Amino acid sequence: MKNFMDENFLLQTETAQKLYHEHAAKMPIIDYHCHLIPQMVADDYKFKSLTEIWLGGDHYKWRAMRTNGVDERFCTGKDTTDWEKFEKWAETVPYTFRNPLYHWTHLELKTAFGIDKILNPKTAREIYDECNEKLAQPEYSARGMIRRYHVETVCTTDDPIDSLEYHIKTCESGFEIKMLPTWRPDKAMAVEVPADFRAYVEKLAEVSDTNISSFDDMIAALRKRHDFFAAQGCRLSDHGIEEFYAEDYSDAEIKAIFNKVYGGTELTKEEILKFKSAMLVIFGEMDWEKGWTQQFHYGAIRNNNTKMFKLLGPDTGFDSIGEFTTAKAMAKFLDRLNTNGKLTKTILYNLNPCANEVIATMLGNFQDGSVAGKIQFGSGWWFLDQKDGMEKQMNALSVLGLLSRFVGMLTDSRSFLSYPRHEYFRRTLCNLVGRDVENGEIPASEMERVNQMIEDISYNNAKNFFKF
Repeated sequence: MKNFMDENFLLQTETAQKLYHEHAAKMPIIDYHCHLIPQMVADDYKFKSLTEIWLGGDHYKWRAMRTNGVDERFCTGKDTTDWEKFEKWAETVPYTFRNPLYHWTHLELKTAFGIDKILNPKTAREIYDECNEKLAQPEYSARGMIRRYHVETVCTTDDPIDSLEYHIKTCESGFEIKMLPTWRPDKAMAVEVPADFRAYVEKLAEVSDTNISSFDDMIAALRKRHDFFAAQGCRLSDHGIEEFYAEDYSDAEIKAIFNKVYGGTELTKEEILKFKSAMLVIFGEMDWEKGWTQQFHYGAIRNNNTKMFKLLGPDTGFDSIGEFTTAKAMAKFLDRLNTNGKLTKTILYNLNPCANEVIATMLGNFQDGSVAGKIQFGSGWWFLDQKDGMEKQMNALSVLGLLSRFVGMLTDSRSFLSYPRHEYFRRTLCNLVGRDVENGEIPASEMERVNQMIEDISYNNAKNFFKF
């Protein structure tokens, strides 16, 4: 019987162990997609307690706690203490065997705080007090946490109307780790509620110093903001969409649809889809012009529990995997850009694992030899960023594409304690490849190439792909 989470955790063969310890573990981290709060980095935020840094905003943990019968006040409530919330989490942890939360919890305690104890109700107070003691020390600040995990570059997720003041402040402070913005223009194509869209466009007009009264004006304002993001080091865009949009439309139609929704009239479903289709193409062309990478996170059904959405708002643990037939629309969208010679580097992230092979085969349709791995299959996302999900994603990419050209892992997290996910990913990767070597499926005589592959997926591929 193996010891829990020892140095060879998840590494089932001697080859896997060598690949991880001698190659993957030493590589820095490029976190090219996350949701960290830029102000926390700019201000080098000091966390008040383990509950704040660990449970605050973590809907993964909240979902588990609710499932375990924990009252909502101990998840998101304002009338409970930090200790009471942590105590309820500690009571839940022993019920999370085989859930990735059990591994993440103990990996985070070990790597961030040097704690090897198992978290349960008996150890909760001791662990809580020890972590709080350490969080009071300067090296456990927001910047300290990023340093601790040997992070080289962090890309946050930012709306076109954001000032990026905290990115600028962080850069000017001389902080040695790059924090770069990512362009996330979802609200600029959210035309379902006319009043909300109008309010957003008015804010866009203000920050871009542009008078907006037409569709062309809005695009001009967005281009100004796109230029501003580029000036602050932005190299990626990101789009959170339910499914891909690729309706046929004319320029005249889109201008008329803009006038209609900007004037306060609700759109038909067909008009909404046409508008979104046009915006995705325009954003793709903007990114191509600057040599950025466009990312698409698709397939989530969000805010399913309307009662809790009204009470708590979005991103509180009431989303799920969606079921969409989106392959044809995805192909049509990519083909539109490619036909016009304006398809930039692209990363596709699916949330439903049944689409793994769909995505893996879609990549090959639009590789053009200009960049290795130009069209990427994004790492297991959200519900899939755990051992099983990551293995399935890498297996599909391996048999239908080139795993060697994969740009690897990202945190996609709001937490400064999520960086061990890179270690979790690297251990899983090394175990997969190591097993193939031990089984004779990859020749042992090619270990130099295998070693390089592991280092590339862990770091080098992302470094070369994004050109940070």
